[in-house]
Amino acid sequence: MREIVADILSKHVKLGKKKIVDLIEIPPSSYLGDYAFPCFSLAKIEKKNPVEIAKEISSKIKSDEFELVKSVGPYVNFFINRNHLAEKTLDSIRKAKDRYGSGKDSRTILIEFSQANTHKSFHVGHIRATSFGESLSRVLEFNGNKVIRANYQGDTGMHVAKWIWCYKKYHSKEELKREEPWIASIYVEAVKRLGENEKLQEEVDEINRNLEEGKDKELMSLWKKSRDYSLQAFEKIYKELNTRFDKYYFERDVEKRGKEIAQELVKKGIAEISEGAIIINFEKYNLGVWVLLRKDGTVLYSVKDLALAEKKFKDFKLEGAIATIGMAQFLHTSQIKKALELMKFSKAKDYNFLHFAEVRLPSGKMSSRTGDNILYSDFMKEITDYAKSEILKREKVKGKELEDRALAIAISAIKYSLLRQHSNSVIVFNKEEALNFEGNTGPYLLYSYARARSILRKAKYKKQKLSIRAITDDEKMIIAKLSNFPEIVRKAYVDLSPSTIANYAFQLSQKFNEFYHSNKVIGSDNESFRLAIVDSFSIVLKNALSLLGINVLKKM
Repeated sequence: MREIVADILSKHVKLGKKKIVDLIEIPPSSYLGDYAFPCFSLAKIEKKNPVEIAKEISSKIKSDEFELVKSVGPYVNFFINRNHLAEKTLDSIRKAKDRYGSGKDSRTILIEFSQANTHKSFHVGHIRATSFGESLSRVLEFNGNKVIRANYQGDTGMHVAKWIWCYKKYHSKEELKREEPWIASIYVEAVKRLGENEKLQEEVDEINRNLEEGKDKELMSLWKKSRDYSLQAFEKIYKELNTRFDKYYFERDVEKRGKEIAQELVKKGIAEISEGAIIINFEKYNLGVWVLLRKDGTVLYSVKDLALAEKKFKDFKLEGAIATIGMAQFLHTSQIKKALELMKFSKAKDYNFLHFAEVRLPSGKMSSRTGDNILYSDFMKEITDYAKSEILKREKVKGKELEDRALAIAISAIKYSLLRQHSNSVIVFNKEEALNFEGNTGPYLLYSYARARSILRKAKYKKQKLSIRAITDDEKMIIAKLSNFPEIVRKAYVDLSPSTIANYAFQLSQKFNEFYHSNKVIGSDNESFRLAIVDSFSIVLKNALSLLGINVLKKM
């Protein structure tokens, strides 16, 4: 419909159609119209007041596509012909189904996300990183792109050395366990013990050097086994979060190349040797000093990231690469970008970072070091148990059906609570709010979908040709909301912002529930038309939730 508005406007304004499309807005209230065109940009061209321009344009437009075109201040407001809107929207949705709203771009893009380090905990903060990256991947794919999902994990370095040191020194008689909470507890203990006695760090440093050399067979065997157990624990979590990866990168894989790059940068005069360490002095760019290699020759994650950037474009023919990463790493990612630029890396402009803010507890910042966080395993058990209790209040369900339904509700609750907020927003995570089955929550959206499908089952609905009578305001409002979905998807794609889709899904569900409570569907004079609206709603909401990585349920 935006295209139709732009086509008609292009005959009356001195702007290209693309520019017009970009300028068209959706008013904050349906009472102001379905679309609005601001005339500020025409003021300089026409050398007139935008209010006068809006009046002139609105008086000239005559089209069956609109019930009304009127000026409101400097805006031209369009009220779409409700019969045309209904026919085009509902037919498009029911024909395209799970492709409704999709785009036709054709780039190949690598998205790196999640990045949970082995030998550490997987907590609620990692759920945000994983959910954000997966949703972003789906939005890009839905718009026609080929997306390569990549996960870069720290499987070596100081945190691993600390874990191995603690296990060997205090737990060597224990069998290695595959459970993520146990693995995480060893790291937390290591940090605590090292904090109490700084001299013990020398033992950790020796383990770190031996790990880089890779010659100690017993040490490498322990590293490999504990690493594999950690990764297996993560894989179970990724499956539950409805996430997959096409490519796994590990710090170990880029260690050697990282050292080579550090030496090359010294030869080129980009890096320098300072007190035995190799650094890049970025102070003239207000980016501080970046250490690449420690004075003992061990490599830091800074130069590993340069090797990783190089490897991504070597492994795949990419039009672009995006790494999602915490806001706390903003300085570090700025240093990576500057280093790639100075290196004259050919794909520097195509290598970008998308930052997201952290998740905090009401008590403060979470930390894998101190163990002051909500472990994924603990949290998911709590929220799944709660979901089970809510299901059992409504009907008698048991066994696998109860487990599957409870897990789907739990995943919707946590994912939606994290994705509905913009990536720049710090989330103070409140378990009670996430567990709420009413209001602006994932379970509310699943319930709205399940209600729609229940209506269709009860009516034994089968798709048929639309029979449109007089359309009420309630019907027009929900149809207009459905018609906006392709624009919402495009905006989320351009802005790289899944929260746009999450908030739309909630608003759409609100419209549907208002419509359902105020209008009889089954047995009404306009039953077939209203069932088509219900069917279309369920299709669009399912598409929106799929883009968030949330699976729908036919029954709650």
